[in-house]
Amino acid sequence: MAQHRSAPGEVVDLSPLGPALSSAKTTALVKTEAFEAVRLVIKAGAEIATHQVAGPITLHCLEGRVTLDLPGDSIELAPGSWIHLAGGAPHSLRAAEDASLLLTIMFAR
Repeated sequence: MAQHRSAPGEVVDLSPLGPALSSAKTTALVKTEAFEAVRLVIKAGAEIATHQVAGPITLHCLEGRVTLDLPGDSIELAPGSWIHLAGGAPHSLRAAEDASLLLTIMFAR
C-alpha cells in the first residue's frame, strides 16, 4: 500500500508518538521538486551509516535521543533540538533510545 503524502495546505501532526514509537516506521510526509520531508524513526541501538546527500538537510529531534556524527564532531540531539547541514556533508546517526526526527532534504537545483 502506498504511503499517504501530505497535500499543500494539509496540517500534519508531528506530536511525539509516545508508546506508539516502539512500533512506528519511517514515513515520507511530502516530496516536491524542491524538498522532501520525512518522519525518520530510529530504534534504540540502531545506526545509520555515514552517508551524504547533494542538497542541504535539517534534522529536528521530535522525541528520543540520537547522536549525529560529523567528521571530527559528535552532537547529541534531544527533543526540541534542530540542526542544519550543508549539502554534501558526511554524517551518520546513532540512536541512544527509540527516536523520531523530522528530516528535511532540500534538492540542489
